Amino acid sequence: MSQMNLTRRQFFKLAGSGVGVTSMTAMGLAQAADPVFTKPYKLEKTTETRSTCPYCSVSCGVLMYSRKDQDGKLKVIHVEGDPDNPVNKGTLCPKGAGLLEMIDSPNRMKFPEVREAGSKEWKRISWEDALNRIAKHMKADRDQNFVEKNADGLTVNRWNTFGMLVSSASNNEAGYLSAKVLRSLGVVALDTQARI
Repeated sequence: MSQMNLTRRQFFKLAGSGVGVTSMTAMGLAQAADPVFTKPYKLEKTTETRSTCPYCSVSCGVLMYSRKDQDGKLKVIHVEGDPDNPVNKGTLCPKGAGLLEMIDSPNRMKFPEVREAGSKEWKRISWEDALNRIAKHMKADRDQNFVEKNADGLTVNRWNTFGMLVSSASNNEAGYLSAKVLRSLGVVALDTQARI
């Protein structure tokens, strides 16, 4: 076996050629030339939809990409920050970056459910039934626990046994109206999910 003798100049030429070839491969030029290595673009044939992250009141913009599945239903396959949104300029916090997992979660609640007293099972009910049940429970609790005057006889109109956690993804008008309605009922414990 003969030993190969390289001059310094030949070594640098050979090393430079190797770096050039690996750089072109890393940039995808080899894949473009060889159809065997071509891979379809992940977001090819998807529908892009602009939306707002639902987690807090910062209102970061998101781009949601969906594609029809085997059943013909649109399915979100990718979520990323919207670079054109002036609030987040394409960035997302960890909660926003996990939006796809929230959308696809098998534990995500899509319908109202109730567990009757003494039961171990949850049963699905209609939205109308859910809202009626909530209203009845609220009225019963308010009728029983509403404090009109304190010990000194001062009018306070408080409902201390009820609390409300409102959505921070609501716009200003909806948030203002929610606060006004709840305060008019005497609700003291009122907060928003953005602070959790």
